[in-house]
Amino acid sequence: MRIYRRYLAREVSGAILLVLAGFLALFSFFDMITEVKNVGEGSYQLHHALVFVMLKMPGRIYELMPIAVLIGTLYALSTLARHSEITVLRVSGMSTGRLLSGLFQVAAFFAAITFLIGEVVAPPSERAAQQLRLNQKGRAVGQDLRSGLWVKDERSFINVKVVLPDTRLRGIRIFVFDDSAKLRSVTDAQEGSYIPPASWRLSGVVRTDLRDDRAEVTRLPDQEWHSALNPDILAVLMVAPERMSLLHLSAYVRHLAENSQKTMRYDIALWKKVIYPLAALVMVALALPFGYTHNRVSGTSLKIFSGVMIGVFFYMLNGLFSNLGAINSWSPVVSAIAPSALFMLAAGGMIWWVERR
Repeated sequence: MRIYRRYLAREVSGAILLVLAGFLALFSFFDMITEVKNVGEGSYQLHHALVFVMLKMPGRIYELMPIAVLIGTLYALSTLARHSEITVLRVSGMSTGRLLSGLFQVAAFFAAITFLIGEVVAPPSERAAQQLRLNQKGRAVGQDLRSGLWVKDERSFINVKVVLPDTRLRGIRIFVFDDSAKLRSVTDAQEGSYIPPASWRLSGVVRTDLRDDRAEVTRLPDQEWHSALNPDILAVLMVAPERMSLLHLSAYVRHLAENSQKTMRYDIALWKKVIYPLAALVMVALALPFGYTHNRVSGTSLKIFSGVMIGVFFYMLNGLFSNLGAINSWSPVVSAIAPSALFMLAAGGMIWWVERR
């Protein structure tokens, strides 16, 4: 049985990698077409666009892996069925459960790869891609916002006009309130640079302290400012929650919760990061029933087309449940796990139907 497991793993893994390579080439081509229109803006040139697309690849791998697992497994099983190899294995006494167990081992490997890419490779790569484009275009992250970035930090409200790609801040205004919600001071600073572990160096500082009967203005060349605001929180501006690491997501969710702000979108993204790699297990279970059919002529192409449609539907359903969960305040766990659970139920029903037939 070890021989058949190795053979099955080799055939399925090869097909998955082949499909993944094809998808990467296709999506990278579309990304490149999208980026070409930005060439010439500032100092952004064609080679910058090429590097940008390459830096986006880890995120694409993370997104496409479950679909590649589904289509690759479909193709491999269809090929084995066309050559009657699955029939031979079943006649030899191999049950559906043992075949599914072998497929789960392959899927677990790709699930682990997906998790590692989503946690270790994709977030810094995505951030580097955004910083490259912003630097070459000579643009700042927050310049498209009319009033800049707003952040609540305990009893302070912070307004930042511009966030530079290296996380330096420009045009900072800090409003400090007391326990009775009365404004006590307003601090303006021209620029701020982060000093680990939890402070900022402000330059060109003008502080206005509001007393009961007067206002006092103090001008300082620089000042140290302690705040929960840090580069990891600012990174949210350049990296979508779904592309952030669990560590950064959980830290940002805690920051929002401590300041009594809504966390629903980020809670859902956090749980999706945990559950999404496990979709590879669902996909091999969904592909297994197709391997029990024996159409030798047009079966393979039809199955691959079905796999593409199922994969696209799964991708759309993931986005739909995330949006519905945020709008209707559903449980983040339910919003994240529902698509995979529905597809696993469908896979179980299809396997049961094939076994009865």
